[in-house]
Amino acid sequence: MIDHLGITVSKVSQATAFFSQALAPLGYSLIIEFTGEQAGGFIGAGFGVAPKPDFWISQGTPEVPPVHVAFRAAKRTEVDAFYAAALAAGGRDNGRPGLRPHYHPSYYGAFVLDADGNNIEAVCHAPE
Repeated sequence: MIDHLGITVSKVSQATAFFSQALAPLGYSLIIEFTGEQAGGFIGAGFGVAPKPDFWISQGTPEVPPVHVAFRAAKRTEVDAFYAAALAAGGRDNGRPGLRPHYHPSYYGAFVLDADGNNIEAVCHAPE
């Protein structure tokens, strides 16, 4: 079981704004921010469902190739809302919401690229 995951971003403030908006439809929120003084120079932010962050961003040189992260959605409408919120927050389309039956018959996902080119997905596995 994965406890948490982190990615490196080029601009924490920009990424914090993006993920705050894009992940809100999935029930995620910004839980904690570090400016570098509190945690031995670490600059970043943690998102999740309160009280525990499980998705972290940190200041640095983004990974090459970019990272793919998929967030589970309980309903297909949450996938749609994630996609709209992510585009409104400055994300770029990388796959409109829809079924991806090549994964399995109920795989409903949407993909966006963040400012660093990371492929961020929301996916619902429910049949409807």
